[in-house]
Amino acid sequence: MVSNAANETQRLLTAQASQIKGTSVVLRNISWQQYEGLLKLLERSASHLAYDDGLLEIMTPPPDHEYFSDSLADAVKDIADELDMDYDCYGSATWRRELKKAGVEPDQCFYLQNEPLVRGQLEFDLST
Repeated sequence: MVSNAANETQRLLTAQASQIKGTSVVLRNISWQQYEGLLKLLERSASHLAYDDGLLEIMTPPPDHEYFSDSLADAVKDIADELDMDYDCYGSATWRRELKKAGVEPDQCFYLQNEPLVRGQLEFDLST
């Protein structure tokens, strides 16, 4: 369980990070449970989280970030279409595995080579 003090710390960091666009905060010694708690707190925010075995980075992208993210995603789609490649785009889905103690939130993620394996799926088992 996350203590009340840890919850308050998470709340303050979340409020601070969501107010400053284009910044990054790195926290150390963050448990997996704290990471998952922050994911829930920031679920509908513009912040992105990256977690690696106790190291957590909370990023609040600057306004132009979405422009470039969308432009790159459009380029990937256009190139795949031009090369007649099937692809699946899963947007900014959160990918995490407790066993690996890691989680990321990409701006856009694509399946190209393994697209046939994920076609139509909405739930994934990252251990396979």
